[in-house]
This record gives sequence, structure tokens and C-alpha cells, in this order.
Amino acid sequence: MDLNLLVALDALLEENSVAAAAERLHLTPPAMSRTLARIRKATGDDILVRTGRTMTPTPHALALREETRDLVARATAVLTPVTALDLATLERGFTLRCHDALVSALAPLLTVALAEAAPNVSVRFLAEPSVDVADLARGQTDLEVGAAAPARPEIAATRVATDRMVAVMRADHPLVTGPLTPERFAGAEHVTVSRRGRLTGPVDDALAGLGLRRRVRAALPTTAAALELVAGTTMLTTVAEQVCRPAWTSLGLRARPLPLDLPPVPVIVAWHHRYDTDPAHTWLRTELLTALRTILGAPAPLVGGA
Repeated sequence: MDLNLLVALDALLEENSVAAAAERLHLTPPAMSRTLARIRKATGDDILVRTGRTMTPTPHALALREETRDLVARATAVLTPVTALDLATLERGFTLRCHDALVSALAPLLTVALAEAAPNVSVRFLAEPSVDVADLARGQTDLEVGAAAPARPEIAATRVATDRMVAVMRADHPLVTGPLTPERFAGAEHVTVSRRGRLTGPVDDALAGLGLRRRVRAALPTTAAALELVAGTTMLTTVAEQVCRPAWTSLGLRARPLPLDLPPVPVIVAWHHRYDTDPAHTWLRTELLTALRTILGAPAPLVGGA
């Protein structure tokens, strides 16, 4: 039996594409097509079938996906020499993807920590895209920080902590003083933060439950842009308190607890299972988790109470 077929099967089941699997394994599409034909003959199953322009895994392929991934990971571990991690000589570049406001809070802590321990290591921070991408599965990012748990079984994740949403406004905004009731909050002019340009979200759902509706003047793709707009107008925005604190405090803005019952925002770190036993990646994850726990520590007092 050609055990290389397991590696090819793993790539095909993760990518659901002959072309993408070929690119991942540095093969030509015709070579990968021939390999798929051999896998079909060995398993007695079509594995992937074409539906329009995409390939869909068969039920048997779905049943094999997790077992195949584990077999390839274990075989890789068997054939990979175990070496001690020497941070002083480690030369490697890492890529992290996270919310734009989190970059502002995270970059100073993480880059300094990495540079002190491993001077030859570099890190790239990427902003969240406007559409969902499978960069972790494709190996294009090492770690991602977000609020949603991954749906794909090959992606590992850990929940670091939670944050809460707050209303941010100028220091001279009328809502800085006095009780911040749902009615006063809804009566203000708002700007939302949405990488997809959405004008509504959980805040609007909570207001609707109270029979209220807010006026949203604009939707901006980044927290930085929204806070800049808030700093120059009488509009307010709603952001995650601890993650966005460096950004709104640097502009002299004020934050108040929302007068709404919103669930806490989870902060989740995700990575591909292929890096579970990688010493350098394990070290990076540890440093990232330490930095995030520092950022998401005890909240500072807000205007109008905690």
C-alpha cells in the first residue's frame, strides 16, 4: 500500500478541491487527479464528486476526514526528529490575523515579548477580511483571534476570556453625564463597526426587545475609523471595552456601560491541528495567550460606573 495516498487524501478532504490540494502538495492538477483516481480505486468510493463548479465529499469521505487527519499527523510526528527549541537561534516568521482594534492593543505587548526571547523571529499582523477565509487550513496564517469558535474539525481553539461591549463617545457628549437609559442611548446618533458594512447587529436586537430603535448614520469597516468619526462628531459607537481601550483612550474618548443586556464577547484563539506538537508554534501560542490575558485583565472604571 502506498501510504503517500493518505497525505493526498488528507489534502483533498481539507480543500475539497483537486487544484487546491495539488497546490498544497506542490503537485500539478493532472498529477493530483491521477492520485484521486488511485484513492478511489483503493477505497472503492468516489471520495469527491463534482457539483457545479465545486467538489463535494461523499458520506464515506466525511467519515474518513478526521481519522485521515489524525493518521497523517501521527505519521508526521513519527518521522519528525524531536529537537529542543532554541529561541536564541530560531529563525521563523509568524502570521496572526485578528480584529483591527486588537492589533493596536496586542502588537506592543507581543512584539516586545517575542523580540526579547527570540531576536530572529518576526510576526505579521493581518486584519480580518470582509469575507470568511480558510487561511488557517491553507497554512497562510498561524493563529487567528476572534469571537467565533471554528466550525472545521481540523482547527483547534481555546477560549481565553471574555470582553464586554461599551458605548464610546466624546468627552463633551451629552450622554457622558446623567443616567444612560435605553431611551437616551437609542436617541443618539450611532456609527457601527462592520467589516461587511452591516448597519444592524446584536445592539439593535436588544433595543428591539425593549420596543426601541436607534438611528445608525454610518457603518465603517474598522474600529479605528469609527472612533475617529466619533471623536469629530456627536455620534457614538459600541465597541469591546478591553480590546479597544487603547484606541479610544488615545483619542480622549469616554466609555460607558451599555444599558442593555448583551452577552459577553468571547475572545478565542484558533490554529490548525498540524501545529499541535510544533515547539515553535507552541511557544508562540503561549506568548499570545499571555499577552491577551494581560489585555483582558481587570477592567478599569468607566464613566458612570462599571
